[in-house]
Amino acid sequence: MMNQRKRVRAGAVVGAATVTVLATLTAPAQAAENYGQYSRFAERSAGQHWADGQAAGQWTWKPLSSTTSEISWGDPKTWPPAYAEKFVRSGDWLMLDGWRDNGTYYTVRVTKEQIGDAKCGNLQTFATSGQQHYVKWSIPPEGYCLKAWGTITEKSSGKVVDFGHTQIWSPPAPCSNQYLGNQTCIKQWESWWDNNGSPGKPIARRLERDQYIARGQGMAFKIHQYFPKEWKSEARSYWNW
Repeated sequence: MMNQRKRVRAGAVVGAATVTVLATLTAPAQAAENYGQYSRFAERSAGQHWADGQAAGQWTWKPLSSTTSEISWGDPKTWPPAYAEKFVRSGDWLMLDGWRDNGTYYTVRVTKEQIGDAKCGNLQTFATSGQQHYVKWSIPPEGYCLKAWGTITEKSSGKVVDFGHTQIWSPPAPCSNQYLGNQTCIKQWESWWDNNGSPGKPIARRLERDQYIARGQGMAFKIHQYFPKEWKSEARSYWNW
């Protein structure tokens, strides 16, 4: 979710088609590639993405254990940032626990999560509590949709913000950018909603974008933001630190 998260600071399965979709999405694929090969989640990895001829942002993964890693996003001119998101691998899922910023920690807990096909059809509720299921670890051969609703709690104050998050993850496909040429990427489309600043009110859209994650390179290979304004960037360099 990058720095957009800073905005927050502060059962029956109906039909054979649904059964088939869920079986495909929840069963680990044999010999499948995994999210770690693309994101470099388990490495002290980093990268910069550029827009308008200058560095637009930087990221780093900082592994904390064999299953847990933090990713920071920020301005390379003022590195390191105080902001970092914490992800935990659990079985065949990468879970979002929350993020730290402003000298405190923000926990993310869901009240409802759904999974469906790449058009967000055939949706089935599969969780109603706990950390957010962010992405499948084993990359399925077909795209899939994840919808999550829940709360973000600021530990220092107890302040609670409601959120909604929809993602569509696409399988590996050719991709390219002007700096690093041809690669293979998985694509994440996401739409983030919350009611930060308006407790108890309906959630409002804050972000909509595509992000391409390149195999063996890492995050932000290409970003195309659609909302709140159109904006694009491309990765120019990757390294280990």
